[in-house]
Amino acid sequence: MDKRENILFTDTFEAKEINKEGKVFDRVSRIDGRSQTHDMSLILDINSELYPVDAGDKFKLTLASSLSLTDTKEQAAFGKAEANWRSYINGEERSLADDYDYVMFGRVYRYDDASGSKVSAFVSFGGLLMCLEGDIRHLQNFVVGDTVYLLMKTI
Repeated sequence: MDKRENILFTDTFEAKEINKEGKVFDRVSRIDGRSQTHDMSLILDINSELYPVDAGDKFKLTLASSLSLTDTKEQAAFGKAEANWRSYINGEERSLADDYDYVMFGRVYRYDDASGSKVSAFVSFGGLLMCLEGDIRHLQNFVVGDTVYLLMKTI
């Protein structure tokens, strides 16, 4: 696992099913996946036009508090950090996004720890939703209200 302070979680997943309950939106697919290392389950909505995924595909998923390649964390709100996502997009600075195929920005809106050692972190990426569930050790750095970058690349 990446040792940088801004990396909240990273693992390789296999897409077990796509749109298990049917396709609702033209350009959105819902992935049901399972991680290979940490025994985590994932439900994730993605823009399938930008990043198509099929059942059986494997991908690396990383969740980070910033796109920075250093160990420092960005401040949560844009405009307060010296280097925000706009400087990365404009190519002014190298970032984590340079090594991935698909990137989204969102906010943790729920954290459910009612089942003891199994917890669920829920993140909204502008209406595309994610639920990551597994051992509390792997999700303990998720805080409701915090911003999160989701980065994916096909393996």
